[in-house]
Amino acid sequence: MPRPLYREFSAQAEFDAQYNPSAALPDPNAPGQHYLAMAAKARAQLGCVLDVPYGPTLEETLDIFPADAPNAPVFVFIHGGYWRALSSKTFSGVALGLQARGITTVVINYALCPRVTIDEIVRQTRAALAWTLRNIQHHGGDPERVAIGGHSAGGHLTAMALQTAWADDYGLPQDPFVAALPFSGLYDIEPLRYSYLQPAIQLDDGIIRRNSPAFSVRPCATPLWITWGGDESTEFARQSLIYHQAWQAAGNRSELHAVPGANHFTVIGGLEDANSPVCNWLCQHLQP
Repeated sequence: MPRPLYREFSAQAEFDAQYNPSAALPDPNAPGQHYLAMAAKARAQLGCVLDVPYGPTLEETLDIFPADAPNAPVFVFIHGGYWRALSSKTFSGVALGLQARGITTVVINYALCPRVTIDEIVRQTRAALAWTLRNIQHHGGDPERVAIGGHSAGGHLTAMALQTAWADDYGLPQDPFVAALPFSGLYDIEPLRYSYLQPAIQLDDGIIRRNSPAFSVRPCATPLWITWGGDESTEFARQSLIYHQAWQAAGNRSELHAVPGANHFTVIGGLEDANSPVCNWLCQHLQP
């Protein structure tokens, strides 16, 4: 019997079955088509300021969808794509439900693997969030009411943002976010080393150690809703569970429950619907 590579998994096909969510879809192109259609709708219907630079490289930009009223609460969305695909423009649609609830939405962009490492993507994410905290008031947002969230790799980047030494490294409040909402995040990235993703994301021992937030949670005042799709693989459920357990073990607050009937791609659909549980949860935590 082959020796396990990680936990009970001993072959790449087993990792891929758990971590390739497109493989089980009748039409693997359908999620991307939906995202792009909703993104085009958002940019056509909502006011927006696109491609605002937050750093020196071309990929370091963000898109802002301001609320109608001034001094609005803010939600920063970090896109997925396993750190090696997609962009902020794919996910403009997340602003549709939030803008209708009076929330300014920021969608950040970042460089992709293998051109850069996950370490660099984490740095860029932190830079984008620092820019938002320092500058969103110039776009009608309230820097004291900022929530963050992300999908898949963006859920991982959300968790890495919560590990940041904001006071020591950026001169900002140590816990600057009023809430966080990671969807289908990856908090233990070691199993991806044995998957189809490895040629692009190039994990090594150091990257895994520095970027597996389930094993480096710090005390943090930010409340979380850790969620994933109820129809996702057991590994995505396990990823959320171990992060929830680590977050609470550090004395932090979190809720853990899946979105019923959602798969890896539809799990963020609530952000497009102003009356969804996701939008309701964010509004509750973003109240003054």
